Order: sequence, then structure tokens, then C-alpha cells
Amino acid sequence: MLLFLLLLSSHVYSAGIGSLSNEEALDSLKQVLNQSVITATSKLTTGNGFLGNAGVKIPLPRSLQKAEGVMRSFGMKKQADSLIIAMNRTATAAAPEAMILMEDAVKRMTVEDAKGILNGNDDAATQYFREATSVALAEKLLPIVRKEIAQTGLLNQLNDFMRRGEKLGLVTDLDPDVETYLTQKILEGYYLMMAEEERAIRKDPIGQGNKLLQDVFRGLR
Repeated sequence: MLLFLLLLSSHVYSAGIGSLSNEEALDSLKQVLNQSVITATSKLTTGNGFLGNAGVKIPLPRSLQKAEGVMRSFGMKKQADSLIIAMNRTATAAAPEAMILMEDAVKRMTVEDAKGILNGNDDAATQYFREATSVALAEKLLPIVRKEIAQTGLLNQLNDFMRRGEKLGLVTDLDPDVETYLTQKILEGYYLMMAEEERAIRKDPIGQGNKLLQDVFRGLR
């Protein structure tokens, strides 16, 4: 495998991306996505995970946000903050298993125009991956999120928050489907972090430890 990658990287560097077969380009594309998934997972699981990253921090579902604002003004800031913390910690706990699903999706993906994607916008690979996998990944991730919600006791906090809001006439949707909501937010967070990593790879291919990616993207600059 190592010999193949060395030969392939030499071929890319000497002849340019135009001479790559689609199979070779697909291999490069998958390496970009794999590296992006790994980096995204690291960012989403270290420190405070989702909660500590303003770009991916998960707010309350839209149907509860009006109630949140009023309840905070009525001295229920602690309940709102606790619920948001619990939601984000649940998302962080689900991220490692989400990574396994995403790596498997990368492995299985087929692309007709891998070279076009490599030669596209600075987040073209991530956007293609998102369009191609988001529905299937959401279906597979949902039961994982459901399991994490059960383990963290998030539903108890959510139900308490909604009961308080209902008494004030602020909550009418008593079934916000937090499982589906968190599943979508986890995937959105992943795609955002993956796009950031892809941009970094394209911007500084020489700084990447992966020789093949160095040569592919150096040839595109």
C-alpha cells in the first residue's frame, strides 16, 4: 500500500491532476475526507466539545427559544442553561460513534467526477459528501443519539423545562423531537468542521503530513 501511494504521489506531482484516473482521484478525495472527519471529531470531543465551540454550539429547538427568552427574564436562567449544556454534552458523547459512521460512508462512496471535486471550491469535497450522505447518516445516527439521550437524562430536563413554559403559556409544542433535532445538529457540526479542515488542507498542502495530498493540491495551486 505504501509503495502504491509513493508511486501515485510521484505520478501526480510529475504529470498534474489532469492525468489522474478517476480511481486515483477518488483515493485522494477519500483521504481528504478521512482526514477532515478525524480532525472534526477531535475538535468536537476535546475540551467542552460542542458547548465550547461557538460555531457548532447547539441552541434550544426553535419552538422553545421564545419561551427560553421569557423564562430567563423570570429568573429561570439556570434551567435554560442546564438544558443547553445537557444537549451539547449529549451531542459530544455521540460524536465518536458518528465518526465511525462517517468514516464508513467515506469508504463506501463512489464519485463519477472526483477530479472535478478536487479542482472545485475550497470546500467542494465536504459539500459533495454532505449532499451524498446526510440522509443516510441521519438515519444511522438517530438511534445512537437516542441512546445517549437516555443515558444522560436529557429528556427529564427537557420535560421539566417545557412544563414550566407551559404554565406560563409560552410552550405549545410539547413534542419538539429533540432526538431528530440533535441528530441534525451533530451532522451540521461535523460538516462545518470538515469544511474548515478541507480549506486548511487546500490552503497549505505542503504543511500536510500526507504526501499524496501534498502533491495533489500543490498541483492545483
